[in-house]
Amino acid sequence: MWPWGHLAVAYLLYTAYTQYRFDRRPRVLPLLALAIGSQFPDLIDKPLAWSVDVLPGGRTLGHSLLFAALLIPAVLLVADRLDRRDVGIAFLIGHVSHLVADLPPSVLRGDRSGTEYLLWPLVEQPPEDPVDGLLDAILNYYALGPYEWFQFGLFAAAILVWYRDGAPGLAVVRTSIRRRVGSDS
Repeated sequence: MWPWGHLAVAYLLYTAYTQYRFDRRPRVLPLLALAIGSQFPDLIDKPLAWSVDVLPGGRTLGHSLLFAALLIPAVLLVADRLDRRDVGIAFLIGHVSHLVADLPPSVLRGDRSGTEYLLWPLVEQPPEDPVDGLLDAILNYYALGPYEWFQFGLFAAAILVWYRDGAPGLAVVRTSIRRRVGSDS
């Protein structure tokens, strides 16, 4: 899944969670953690596999349930110590939703191939096409098929829901830009 697809899935899940659990819209700081969490597995695996050749593939360490089993209690421990459990939960919703969203659509038909990454390093990964860095991945590795167009639609839906939620975070960005532009003049 592309980054905007992961962000869309994470946002839609998180806004449903905050509405159900707290009867309110998402707040800014947890949304920042959610956005980072939704990209976290790729931020670990892609550079370490495609740029520095440390990992055997773009879905290994950060995409592994074994890594998640260590990450979840660590994030909750830090979040509790900082008295920001809401931020930790948001990060984890982003991270776990990334793992689930990376499952191939064929899983819905009972085909388990393509899910090996969830058990790395216990299960060997199928070979990947070689990728010569992140730019090569963007230009050549990914294709635009029906699944990718579905992700664009999902992202558009997430933007609409974000707008309905009052565009949380937009005021903070505007204020930051005004301060930055105002201080430079």
